[in-house]
Amino acid sequence: MPRFPRRRREFQPRGSPAVLDDEGWAVNRRATTTTTTTTSAATSPTARGAAPPEDLELREGGRRLAPVAGTRAADLDVRRALLWWRGYEHQLRTRGEELHGIGPALEEAAAAVDEVLRRSTPRTTGDVFAAVAEGFAGVPGVPALMAPWFAEFARSGGGDVTTHDLADAAEAGLEAVQRAGGPAPGAGSLVDAMAPAAEALVGADVAEVPVVAALNAAYRAAANGTRRTAVRGVVDPGALAVTWFFERGTVV
Repeated sequence: MPRFPRRRREFQPRGSPAVLDDEGWAVNRRATTTTTTTTSAATSPTARGAAPPEDLELREGGRRLAPVAGTRAADLDVRRALLWWRGYEHQLRTRGEELHGIGPALEEAAAAVDEVLRRSTPRTTGDVFAAVAEGFAGVPGVPALMAPWFAEFARSGGGDVTTHDLADAAEAGLEAVQRAGGPAPGAGSLVDAMAPAAEALVGADVAEVPVVAALNAAYRAAANGTRRTAVRGVVDPGALAVTWFFERGTVV
């Protein structure tokens, strides 16, 4: 049973999709210092016309990352869930300085997840997200607050994960984060990326689109939510971390 009432509606993502730069994400660009991340006028929601979803590209080291072959219409299996985690882990480990104070904690959480995965080989998608939840739970601060969110993705993953499963997990995860002390939407926090992403996944479920397309919608929604957390050009790092998670899901 879903944790929230499901609204029957047509799927229509809000706002324009993100335009990605050669560093991999266009909500923020890397600034000239290692301590400040600023938003760019060229990447603001109103600066460019909306690109169609197929124009979204994820780049790493100047190289385009293409989705795993043959997965466009497939549900999410354990192999792809692991690829998703490994990509997200890479973001956390290599771009932590953009996370303004929470980068070291998220890197510590990533290392803890790796230790869990070394102890026990995951057999389902749920096992992968359970390892992520366990690793994050042991690190105080934002990682511990994200742990119940990942735990809901773990509960959705007894077998191959569908768009419906992701929608239920994102909704239940948002509720779990708020029960654990997360603020309401609009406060400029990680919730401002989680909430629109959950809404986008519900819309994708209603429209019966496949997982990869649903994750693209969630990524765009999270990116737009993260933009709205900006204060003097700096977005909330927790919201940025959530958006990176969905971003890496777009290429699995």
